[in-house]
Amino acid sequence: MTRYLTGRIGQAVLVLWAAFTVTFVLLQALPGDSIMIKFENPELGLSPAQILEVRARYGIDEPAVLQYIHTLMGFLAGDFGYSIETGTPVLQRLAEGLPETAKLAAGGFLLAVVLAVTIAFVSSYTRFAWIRGVLLAVPSLFISIPTFWLGILLIQVFSFQLRLVPVIGGTEAQSLILPVLTLAVPISAPLAQVLCRSLDAVYTQPFVAVAQAKGASRQWILWRHVARNALVPTLTVAGLTFGELIAGSVITETVFGRNGIGRLTEQAVTAQDIPVMQAIVVLAAFVFVSVNLIVDLLYPVLDPRLAAKGRVAV
Repeated sequence: MTRYLTGRIGQAVLVLWAAFTVTFVLLQALPGDSIMIKFENPELGLSPAQILEVRARYGIDEPAVLQYIHTLMGFLAGDFGYSIETGTPVLQRLAEGLPETAKLAAGGFLLAVVLAVTIAFVSSYTRFAWIRGVLLAVPSLFISIPTFWLGILLIQVFSFQLRLVPVIGGTEAQSLILPVLTLAVPISAPLAQVLCRSLDAVYTQPFVAVAQAKGASRQWILWRHVARNALVPTLTVAGLTFGELIAGSVITETVFGRNGIGRLTEQAVTAQDIPVMQAIVVLAAFVFVSVNLIVDLLYPVLDPRLAAKGRVAV
């Protein structure tokens, strides 16, 4: 197990380094000069000498290799540099936006899990074929809805038409309802699809027939035998959906005007704020890798056979 954990951590570090390197190369290849875009504005009244001083402070005039090394060393030390747009530390800007995005992402993911589990288990437990057919069609509908369109639709229906949830001036909990629902709906679709197929596959296993022959109820079989075995592939998809969760946060926060990492990303891209964009990509990669590492460590908990295989391998 120790060897497995060490290998997975090594892979995680390699992925983070690759994400940093690819992002650095792509941002360096962007057309235009972010410093010139920001500081050559005549309204700022900066002289050419002052602009050169700013470029030197940000290290823009250094060779790309030196920029890469200095940036990488700074990231390893927890120094993400300074925002070109505001002049404040990038770490400070991330700290300001991260709590809002964390609340939105956590709420969206939990609601997505609730929706997926409800759809899968009700469709598996019901004896009515038409209800099962409707529930199995719901994930395909959810995944086909564009996030930005769903957000606008929810605002139009629940805020403007029904006046149930205020868009402006509500409490913190009220302001989270529609963004969380907007984020959760498309994420719940792949979870529900995989969980439905896993439940159907487990139901065909011999041990289910044995449990039925012993007189176990349908509900007992579902919760005690089928559910646990069906969760392993669903857990894999749950880890992968965090990439979609991060991407969806950008759109959702823009639609609802929330000041989180998504909104910060949109502002950084517009202003070509390279230090901020670099930090956001590495942060997203870190979250994604960490979640998938946790998922890998949960596999033996759900399926003891995997833990046994790990002990044999070691």
